[in-house]
Amino acid sequence: MRELRVVGLNVDGRRIICESDDSAKDMFSLRVDDRLRAAMRGDKVASNQTEIDAEVQNVLRPKEIQAKIRAGASVEQLAAAAGVPVERVERFAHPVLLERARAAELATAAHPVLADGPSVLTLLETVTQAIVARGLDPDSIAWDAWRNEDSRWTVQLAWKAGRSDNVAHFRYSPGAHGGTVSASDDAARQLINPDFARPLRPVAAVPHLFDHHEADEAQEAHDVPAAAHEQFSRPAEPAPAPAPAPPAPKRSRKARATVPAWEDVLLGVRSSGTQP
Repeated sequence: MRELRVVGLNVDGRRIICESDDSAKDMFSLRVDDRLRAAMRGDKVASNQTEIDAEVQNVLRPKEIQAKIRAGASVEQLAAAAGVPVERVERFAHPVLLERARAAELATAAHPVLADGPSVLTLLETVTQAIVARGLDPDSIAWDAWRNEDSRWTVQLAWKAGRSDNVAHFRYSPGAHGGTVSASDDAARQLINPDFARPLRPVAAVPHLFDHHEADEAQEAHDVPAAAHEQFSRPAEPAPAPAPAPPAPKRSRKARATVPAWEDVLLGVRSSGTQP
């Protein structure tokens, strides 16, 4: 093992310039970091830490990382804000992520607080019934939780309806019999509403639009009888005008009175055929 002799610091003061004792007089540069400082102090634990741990601690301390993760930040968000790879933050965030998952699991066994008091059903049972009543898959929902500044837990329920992503938030208070949860937004209030089983407003079906008129004409020809189809297909003929009524016979003003015959006079019969 070759030995080095300290010559001095570089211009920026971040590296130590060393040289070898042999005849080659090779120059070396040694970076001043926490591992070097720990080794100079004789701190074996700190000196055995990896370079990744040291760089993360220079940006964010482990307690700061865990505090931000516990408050709801994700590993990806925190890594992007600190400008470090995800792997450098994930090892410190993993215990807190397990804590958040456990809090969300406990909250599902709590009872929603309604207008008349806590519900008999748990939050998980209530939400599952509401999701099923709306025709959605209850296995597609996801739970998460984080601690607020007042040390109370906020529980988030996320589900997908069609192409839209939906979330609902609850306030979880641990206690006897699983504790209680209260709605924090309108989406959460609708899920724990006792009237969630009411029928939803039906949506009218969209009529199918045909691009070819031949299909409509063929259907009409099939539904209408042949005679009627021929009648409606040709232009209507004008109805014949009614024949004028024959004029009433006019009586001549100079018509003579009927003269009875000689036999009628003898027999007493009138010209109309009736006896007097």
